[in-house]
Amino acid sequence: MSALHPTDLAATLKGGLLTFPVTHFTEALQVDEDRYRQHLDWQSGFSLAGLFVAGGTGEGFSLTTEEVRRVVSVAVDEVGGRLPIVAPATGATAVATQQAADAEVQGADGILLLPPYLTEGSQAGLVAHVEAVCRATSLGVIVYNRANAILSAESVEILAERNPNFVGFKDGIGDIEAMARIYARLGDRLMYIGGLPTAETFALPLLQLGFNTYSSALCNFLPEFALDFHRDVLANDRKTVYEKLNEFVIPYLDIRDREKGYGVSIVKAGLDAVGRDGGTVRPPLQRLTQVDADDLQALVDRTSALTGVSTAALSGATA
Repeated sequence: MSALHPTDLAATLKGGLLTFPVTHFTEALQVDEDRYRQHLDWQSGFSLAGLFVAGGTGEGFSLTTEEVRRVVSVAVDEVGGRLPIVAPATGATAVATQQAADAEVQGADGILLLPPYLTEGSQAGLVAHVEAVCRATSLGVIVYNRANAILSAESVEILAERNPNFVGFKDGIGDIEAMARIYARLGDRLMYIGGLPTAETFALPLLQLGFNTYSSALCNFLPEFALDFHRDVLANDRKTVYEKLNEFVIPYLDIRDREKGYGVSIVKAGLDAVGRDGGTVRPPLQRLTQVDADDLQALVDRTSALTGVSTAALSGATA
């Protein structure tokens, strides 16, 4: 069972950068537990605030319920106590509530509630869905505002009033007015996570809206760069942030945007680029083409000028 009270979880997570590790697969597309453990152990050696397993970057959408249980159990066993472990809850309400209950038994510290798939719902329906998950666990629950689960400021306020363990709001939409309305109503009652793809791109402007942390996929393969970038954001060092955006993040986005589904594939290719073997992705995602992988390799190799850490050091680094 988690030793973190929901409010303590929120305070811990908003105190630093968040990593969303990939889930490693074998060439036969089975979960590769050994490489996954190695990756989690490496990630936990850096000064991060929390580790979110089987999320979007972790291809949680491709995992069976049993695989989600396995991935959560491995994470708790490998790095529990070193970093807060946040487990996923997703899909139909009955599935999401069961995943939340399972994660608590397994010793996770919190829940990231991802959008349900395919169907849309009214605000009342979404409130009922989130509330069911909150009531299925005593863990702190963070809601991912994205896709077909976009909550209004009124709905967020209702959920916060009714559910003390609803402690976090992760935004994947980028509607500035909506986020301003939510923060104006709730203030520091919630902790706020930037969740737009490659969140570094939006980190500086979102800081003004109370989003002082975000989900960093880049942390999977360039943790020093990711942590330095986050410090620059918190320092409101606009000059350095935009230098790093121009030198690495935007060229990275240009490669990512060449093909649909590259958002996850490029992260695993990034691990390959630093010599840490990201492995394959599951369909419908596809690996980067050789040309795209070569372009990413060249870009990653240039990061030593920004971080002072060579890719050779990353491949065998312990933080």
